[in-house]
Amino acid sequence: MSTIDQIYPPDVAGPLTTAALEALYAYPDDDRIRICANFVSSADGAVAVAGTSAGLSTPPDRTVLHLGTDLADAVLVAAGTATAEGFSGVRPGERMADRRRRFALAEVPVTAVVTGSGRSLAPTAPVLTDTLVPTVVLTCAAVPDGLRSRWSDAGADVVLVGDGSVDLHAAVAELDRRGLRRVNCMGGPELFGGLAAAGLVDELRLTLAPFLVSGGAGRIARGAMDPSRLELISVLTGDDTLLMRYRVRGPAILGSSH
Repeated sequence: MSTIDQIYPPDVAGPLTTAALEALYAYPDDDRIRICANFVSSADGAVAVAGTSAGLSTPPDRTVLHLGTDLADAVLVAAGTATAEGFSGVRPGERMADRRRRFALAEVPVTAVVTGSGRSLAPTAPVLTDTLVPTVVLTCAAVPDGLRSRWSDAGADVVLVGDGSVDLHAAVAELDRRGLRRVNCMGGPELFGGLAAAGLVDELRLTLAPFLVSGGAGRIARGAMDPSRLELISVLTGDDTLLMRYRVRGPAILGSSH
């Protein structure tokens, strides 16, 4: 693991051990569902290079990204992002298996894919077919029956959470009903924007990568929403990368520091 230093809060500043990192990124041990969103962005705000986030990632970013998945009950991702990034089901290696044993978690986190149209989720997609546990597809009745049946035939657990579109409150309630309360959201921007607009995001984990990208890449959130106020929880650094955690506090009053 590359060296990662904590710079905020300053009272515990300095290099962090693996155990200290796990303590920072662990989910609270209670019965309330929590959604933590993970994103990496370049210094000029780009969220992708050549269509994926992989080109922005650094060793410290990958360290905290692994922590998010290793310690989660579910990985939540939009179908378009799952396809673009080549997602498959989570396959635990030695590191993840050890962490999940120590934190008393199920052997494998569940992958939950959100799609309101079905267009970007082929029945042959690895996120459905290359899994150790069935992927949960959170979709709506507007998606044709035949496509939903092909997802089921591919091994997915297909759940309707809306009629003309995905009801994100119902989707999160479904994860909660299944006991999947530690949720690591991997994007994309439209899903994150929708969750944030619905007041369903508890924490933003944002990596500021040491790159200038320019071009037409998007931002981490997309959609219509009122500004939200964030509270800085921690800042880590390593390999010229900033790793920030923010708690989502609620509606913001722009121009005010209160």
